[in-house]
Amino acid sequence: MAKLSTEELLDAFKEMTLLELSEFVKQFETTFEVTAAAPVAVAAAGPAAAAEEAEEQTDFNVVLESAGEKKIQVIKVVREVVSGLGLKEAKELVESAPKAILEGVAKDVADAAKEKLEAAGAKITVK
Repeated sequence: MAKLSTEELLDAFKEMTLLELSEFVKQFETTFEVTAAAPVAVAAAGPAAAAEEAEEQTDFNVVLESAGEKKIQVIKVVREVVSGLGLKEAKELVESAPKAILEGVAKDVADAAKEKLEAAGAKITVK
């Protein structure tokens, strides 16, 4: 078989459907015992990729770092912020800090909860 140039290979790939190309990749991986995944490329992207991910983030976690000096007020606000939480559960949550209070919430909800909890004396981080 004649050796194909890189351009000829790319032209051949351009003519293939996505399904055909996917099957080709699977067969290529099997034949040469490699994977098409590029974990090194992701790691090499480093801070730029992290910055893009932070900009596109839509779900946030509100983490209680510490209750501070006003533990009772923080427990009250935790019960207010986290729906369906009893006094005992809220107390255990506050005492087990650092602990996630809200997970996967919108930015405005996370900011509102952070504001309320910090006003009560808690130390909060939003991730």
